[in-house]
Amino acid sequence: MDVEDLLEFVLKRGGELGASYVEARFQRDHQSQIVLKNGVPEVSADVVERGVSVRLLYRGSLGFAYVNQLDRASLRKAVAAAFDMAKAAATRSQDVKMSEEKLVKASDIKRPRIRYDDVDNRDKIELLKEADAAGVEAADKLGVKLVSRFIELGKWSTEKHVVNSDGGDVRFTVERATANYIITAYHPQRGVVQRFENLGESSGWEAVERWDLPGRLAEEARDISKALLKGVEPPREPVDVVLGSEIVGLVCHESCGHPGEADRMLGREAAQAGETYVKPELLGTRIGSEHVTVVDDPRLPRSFGYYLYDDECVATSERVLIDKGVLSGLLHNRETAAELGTHSNGASRANSYSKEPIVRMANTYLKPGDHSLEELFEIMRNGVYIKSYQEWNIDDRRWNQRYVGVVAYRVRDGKLAEMIRDPVVDLTTKGLWSSVKAVADDLKFYAGYCGKGDPMQGIPVWFGGPSVLLSSVRLGVRRPA
Repeated sequence: MDVEDLLEFVLKRGGELGASYVEARFQRDHQSQIVLKNGVPEVSADVVERGVSVRLLYRGSLGFAYVNQLDRASLRKAVAAAFDMAKAAATRSQDVKMSEEKLVKASDIKRPRIRYDDVDNRDKIELLKEADAAGVEAADKLGVKLVSRFIELGKWSTEKHVVNSDGGDVRFTVERATANYIITAYHPQRGVVQRFENLGESSGWEAVERWDLPGRLAEEARDISKALLKGVEPPREPVDVVLGSEIVGLVCHESCGHPGEADRMLGREAAQAGETYVKPELLGTRIGSEHVTVVDDPRLPRSFGYYLYDDECVATSERVLIDKGVLSGLLHNRETAAELGTHSNGASRANSYSKEPIVRMANTYLKPGDHSLEELFEIMRNGVYIKSYQEWNIDDRRWNQRYVGVVAYRVRDGKLAEMIRDPVVDLTTKGLWSSVKAVADDLKFYAGYCGKGDPMQGIPVWFGGPSVLLSSVRLGVRRPA
């Protein structure tokens, strides 16, 4: 029996038991990983998971179960388990509903130009060794040692087929290329600086070629070595600050995306991932300057968080979280949309067949402006440019946040001057977004693995933005341990 017949069997069996809504999802994930640590290959692994999950609604309560045995007997047991869970929960007077939506019957099959698996593992290891050597050499030329280097290369391919009793039927296949590194630079008189980055696209090996890992590691090693050797303390008086696109993207993800998850606002993430400052009565109120528009869009081509239809068979779209400084929207699945009297915007995703789909971000970013980065420096005249970060923190309500820069410069008379060491931006969400007085056009995206849920689900996302100019910020400095 093929997968399609098994999914239809789940829908039929759930209906026979009396469920008002039944959802069946087949998912297969294949993750590959090669790790180089301090120049030595350490791990080469492949993990394949596949199975079917069942979610159903009975008398206002949801039940969920999953199996990795694809046969009728196993699926019959899974449907029964999900039904028993919902039936038991129904005694607690829950009232879960699914919003009325126009569900999709469609497929989206993305094929990479160059399959990751078609590249020999020896060539992958040689690429990692070349990148490692390039980083070490770049630091050595400046008298700095890269005492720790961790470089990883991999892929994550996903195949899904989702059907539900409301008429949805979606197929989705994508291959993602991944890479990440953590490097630590050391100088006996100047201490330690660390830098990490995740890279990810919904592409094949062509993305790895585009990333140019040897060139990237050499540039990073030079930058953090110079920061380590030459960086001075940031100014103590309030100054204008230009934040680079990498930091802006992280701010969008952490202080707009997570707080804008409707299930978090309804209190369903409080015990695992925290709460949110966003309340229903705050929608429509100002939180930033007119230059701030933050959106989440799963449809971006090649994006790490790419998908066209979510796990409830709802078509995706651009979701506006902040519109010209005003809190304007939330990320919804059908359950939260029904509870709040609106429509789902296709934000329901699961990272595995064994996990329940929940409200998730995809690609969250600040809309670009019309200034070049150099024009931001000219507008600022004198201040600080923080290009990238090495550390960040944010509280459970996503209100107080702190970012520690790694590559940063003084700006004097509109030009880059001496490097700054370990500058700290410590602002509230409203304070940061309200300080934005100009936005550049240099939109860039960065990959991440967004964690949420219990059990935890790490899911691929992009976050991004252009560089922005903040007015009158008092910078701190991170003191060595």
